[in-house]
Amino acid sequence: MSNTTPSKNPVESYGAWLAQTPATWPDEALHSAKRQFIDVMGVTVLGAVAEATLRIFATVKDWGDGPCTVVGQSETLSAPWAALVNGTAAHALDLDDNFDPAKAHATAVLVPAILALGEKEQVSGLACLDAYICGLQIMGRVGQGVNPTHRNRGWHATATVGAIGAAAACSRLLKLSPKQAGHALSLATSMAAGFMSQFGTMAKPTHAGLAAKSGVISASMARQGVTAGLDTLDGLTGMNRLMVGPDYDALRDAITKPEHGQTLRFETEQIGEPLLLLEHGLKVKRFANCASAHRSMDALLLLKEEHKFSAIDVSKIIACLPQTHLNNLMHHNPTDPMQAKFSLQYGLAVALITGACTPNDFHPDAVMRPDVRAIYDLIEVHGVDKSEGEFPTSVEIHLKSGARVEKSMDMPLGSKAAPFSDEQYWQKLEGCVNDLLTDDEADHLKTHLNNFETLDRVSVLTETLRRPLA
Repeated sequence: MSNTTPSKNPVESYGAWLAQTPATWPDEALHSAKRQFIDVMGVTVLGAVAEATLRIFATVKDWGDGPCTVVGQSETLSAPWAALVNGTAAHALDLDDNFDPAKAHATAVLVPAILALGEKEQVSGLACLDAYICGLQIMGRVGQGVNPTHRNRGWHATATVGAIGAAAACSRLLKLSPKQAGHALSLATSMAAGFMSQFGTMAKPTHAGLAAKSGVISASMARQGVTAGLDTLDGLTGMNRLMVGPDYDALRDAITKPEHGQTLRFETEQIGEPLLLLEHGLKVKRFANCASAHRSMDALLLLKEEHKFSAIDVSKIIACLPQTHLNNLMHHNPTDPMQAKFSLQYGLAVALITGACTPNDFHPDAVMRPDVRAIYDLIEVHGVDKSEGEFPTSVEIHLKSGARVEKSMDMPLGSKAAPFSDEQYWQKLEGCVNDLLTDDEADHLKTHLNNFETLDRVSVLTETLRRPLA
């Protein structure tokens, strides 16, 4: 694959890479990409009936019809609006994956944009996998150029870096020229916005939809000859200095042990090597809440399984985790499902009582359960001013018997360190769709996902989802 470009400018370099890199991906990469389509299609079906998704659809449904599927609706829309609604659905439950180089929910942005534009352009499943791999690579490279500080200072990278990654994927799908692809990425920086202060509200999942929509629009504009500046990623008023801070240069030069390739530098020499999809993988979720809680919840559940205790046996829970994780878990006494998704207390309490944490635990009545809320007083939380790579999350359980048990987690289950099997991907899909699709519809979805790389048209995958869901 092509890795070098004549320009050091990241906008030009990434545009050239998108246009010129041959679609000769390793089988492992194609398989990994297909697994993320399986994962996100399941959570999108389940998220299609979420309140935020339904309200976004009600907003845009009269703004222009088109050939593109809106999951869970009989109406079809134009590509940008379908991407907006489906992206919101994909992220509505916080059950979609995370991608460390970008510090973003990647697939919930990329796949809705790819499928919407792919339906409009009548592209193949293999072309969609190629666009996903390329979009993820550029999303990761841009994320590495502005993180970790960009995310740590309160920008929601799913919305900011995600918009640029979606533009990259759509540029690849449309086969834009190097200059056109560069302009698409630059245009996307003008649409990149989203704050972490929106966590716990409907705006948060909408960020994924807005980023997907921005990718469709920016690539489509670039195809029609709309131009943009070349200094919007790296420049005196580029994304790095505006969305990291005026101390960007000092922060960049002080990094000695980067995590996830986050060097505050835009890689323009070896853009495609290593392939970030394989080098870092994605964190696939088994809990429908913020991933910052997952190491703690995994540790608690592993202790519970190993030592056979129940909630009635516990006198105290002590969780120690990086402060950057705690910054995402700002709701200590949640009163609604959106807040509960960003509450370490809620996640630990539900895991202790039920032995799991499912989407059904994020209904209004479930959030206010007295037995769950009673556990909050037993939970003691300590934030440590170290990165997630430097400091594993630890959970210590004090039992009423006087015993103490403890476990540390470097990475959550579902990450590259402990990846899900193919069977677990299919089980998660089935768990998401079985109450919403008929047996025939579910079989149709699974069959076409299983054969995704052989599909001549991606619309054969999505057309069965064009109806109201229960």
